[in-house]
Amino acid sequence: MEIIHLILGKANPERMNGVNKVVYQMATRQANAGKKIAVWGITKDLTHNYGERNFKTLLFQAHKNPFKIDTELKKALIQNKKEIVVHLHGGWVPIYASLARFLSKNNIPFVLTPHGAYNTIAMQRSGISKKLYFLLFEKFLLKKVNRIHSLGESEVVGLNQLFPNSKSFLLPYGYEVPNNITINKVPSEKFIIGFVGRLDIYTKGLDLLIDAFTQFSSKIEQTELWIVGDSKERIELEHLIEKNHIQKKVKLFGSKFGNEKDEIISQMTIFTHPSRNEGIPTAVIEASVIGIPSVVTHATNIAGFINQYNAGIAIQDENVSELVSGFEKLYKIWKTEEMTAISENAKNMVKEVFNWNTIVDKLDELYQI
Repeated sequence: MEIIHLILGKANPERMNGVNKVVYQMATRQANAGKKIAVWGITKDLTHNYGERNFKTLLFQAHKNPFKIDTELKKALIQNKKEIVVHLHGGWVPIYASLARFLSKNNIPFVLTPHGAYNTIAMQRSGISKKLYFLLFEKFLLKKVNRIHSLGESEVVGLNQLFPNSKSFLLPYGYEVPNNITINKVPSEKFIIGFVGRLDIYTKGLDLLIDAFTQFSSKIEQTELWIVGDSKERIELEHLIEKNHIQKKVKLFGSKFGNEKDEIISQMTIFTHPSRNEGIPTAVIEASVIGIPSVVTHATNIAGFINQYNAGIAIQDENVSELVSGFEKLYKIWKTEEMTAISENAKNMVKEVFNWNTIVDKLDELYQI
């Protein structure tokens, strides 16, 4: 049996897209474990412009019609139908509705990892158009898919409210801890709060972060907010920062990758992810790897582990006062042995909870259809 990870993109780990990073790591570790693995990407650009990898990658043309399946993709699926399980990644993707029909018609088993798409908060935000889309397309996908891989409890709850079912398979994804991390942390007299991710103001809770930092920085002079990431919403975020008169205390770095990004994270005192909707944010794990404590919402699906390991502070979703309180609690223990212990806890959390070796073995259960 071959597992086909089917995604939008190329599973390039050097991009900001968290799904592509996770699929790259998942496929890499599955291949290392002797599994037969391939990644099939749907993309506008068919150039194989990425680094070496230990799994096969095929690219198929994305079309203007988001529901259209490329002819070559159909051929490849039919040719391999007796030997594969297809693993779709992402939710509310129009072509997946078409693929669900095509795969089920041709008796090709498939599973889905929504990567946070069915989180309760995300569903509450749904407008009429999204509800209509669900009735016309997403509901059919959920009916036809064999298993649904949820990354955390918030997604299981959201999915059951949307589509009561017994298909859920709960398992976080793993994280590949780099062996060559060389961080030169420069001691700072400033308490630096950091965020890394796509500048999606609502989904990532950046409006909540700006409100919380405005309150926190009004009491604490020696603090800064560092935001790494970019999107079309950057201008809107800049206006929000100016509106709160905190532009002198906020640094917007834009998109950063690789060692440059790691160096910036390493200079942060604490990390935060006040998301309203997530799968599991890779950036929180990246910060934890180098011992940066985090303040996260339960919607991130990592809050339970943060609590379990005392690796930071978990707060309720959409709660600015708790976010401020989290910053204040960590500020009070800044530069103490307690903060050092929390830093070590964060590192241990990643090593134990997000160990790919364990997770790859458990993933085999997902494909037993």
